[in-house]
Amino acid sequence: MLDRVRAAMPALPPAEQRVARLLLSDARSFATLPVVELAERAGVSKPTVVRFCRSVGYDGLADFKLKLAGSVNEGVPFVHRSVDSDDKPGDLIIKVIDNAVSALLKYRNAAAGHAVERAIAALVQAGRQQRRIEFYGVGNSGIVAQDAQHKFFRLGVSAHAVSDGHVQVMSATMLQPGDCAVIISNSGRSRDLFDVAEIAQRKGATVIVITASGSPLAHLAQQPGHVLLAADHPEDWDRYSPMVSRLLHLIIIDILTTGVALRMDGQALQPMLQEIKRNLRTRRYTPSN
Repeated sequence: MLDRVRAAMPALPPAEQRVARLLLSDARSFATLPVVELAERAGVSKPTVVRFCRSVGYDGLADFKLKLAGSVNEGVPFVHRSVDSDDKPGDLIIKVIDNAVSALLKYRNAAAGHAVERAIAALVQAGRQQRRIEFYGVGNSGIVAQDAQHKFFRLGVSAHAVSDGHVQVMSATMLQPGDCAVIISNSGRSRDLFDVAEIAQRKGATVIVITASGSPLAHLAQQPGHVLLAADHPEDWDRYSPMVSRLLHLIIIDILTTGVALRMDGQALQPMLQEIKRNLRTRRYTPSN
């Protein structure tokens, strides 16, 4: 929201720009102060404050302040960055969804297309040559790795998800040049995954890392021959219940899956995917008439 306001400021009338500057100087206070005090601090009228909120795309001051609180509050520790303990279900819906949508749009605008292109190319080459594609993750990221395996194996490639630390080491040790190791980590600080990345590197496999930029894993992935798919988000990496990071990682997996499917001759995949659908349809319960 603050980025949107900064971008909109030059086009706002001078009085509304004063409201914007007040907001940007102390967003937390703006979310809690009554309209009378906001108007006094900005040196404008109360209707100007409301017009400002509408000028930047919201229904009014109440709508603006509700969504602003979801953007700037740290909320309940280790649960979600924008919720409060006394939030009603309607508030939770708005805050959780707005937080996720904001992070996804930010990633869309910041994603490095050249890195995604390199990752897709490496995965396509491994798939065409029937090489191994291993997805590594622990904890919450292990669930994302399982989702990646589920999506990739339907493309007819050798894809596996490994979440156990010991099995990850054994798996990485068996990698060879031409194989791909896709490492998924919210924090980029997991010792197990860092060790796996180094082993895969020594074995000559292409290492694709999905993690936060600036982390130890991200630095490792910046070496020649590796690919960093940076997924930065507003959650602390040690948050007990990461939500946005999981959504970003799942989105990245969807992007890679789609790119690989298109490059590996999507027309040729159609008959197999259709047959899978037909066979799955027979497994569904159909009540008798």
